[in-house]
Amino acid sequence: MNKMIKVGIVDDHKILTEGLQSLIESSGIAKVVGVAHSATECRDSISFWQPDVLLLDVGLPDISGMDFCKEVNARFPGLKVLALTTHNEYSVVRQMLENGASGYLIKNAMGEEVLAGIQAVSIGETFLCHEVDVLMKRPKETQLWLSQREREMLKLVAEGLTNSEIAERIFLSPETIKSYRKNLLLKLDAKNTAVLVRIAMEQKLI
Repeated sequence: MNKMIKVGIVDDHKILTEGLQSLIESSGIAKVVGVAHSATECRDSISFWQPDVLLLDVGLPDISGMDFCKEVNARFPGLKVLALTTHNEYSVVRQMLENGASGYLIKNAMGEEVLAGIQAVSIGETFLCHEVDVLMKRPKETQLWLSQREREMLKLVAEGLTNSEIAERIFLSPETIKSYRKNLLLKLDAKNTAVLVRIAMEQKLI
């Protein structure tokens, strides 16, 4: 009889965690040792759970799942993180994998994929659900999809406006603009604003 894989779940959607729990419990290959609905809750309990695999939501209510993934990895090097998300964006997937996730599941993945993912990462393999696998294999140029608002923002950044000037121009708070700018840097894989503008021009985004 194989050893049951111990799984922890961190996701703030209770319906989803309940669904995952019953799927895992009835699989015969794994059992759920703990469920948390925020990073803080998980941080407090993870030492007691001692999971082999952690299903981790990227969009947590308190801190970013990306940052939490890095933290968990540093604290528990043997723990395998399987990222769980509604984001199938190249930059988000790549960042999660760089921060130490061993696998990536989109929330609408089929039950079999979830279980296959848990099994694969528990034995040290990397697992990307089908949709993400296709995304990661696509040539880089086609990855880039910017919303209307992001394009508008990019144009204003290229004009050299500051966050507060942009905020005034498009009636959003400077904080919101700051997070848009951070997202654009991540999406375009740019180290700073100058590089961001150069890439935007090369790719004819502005």
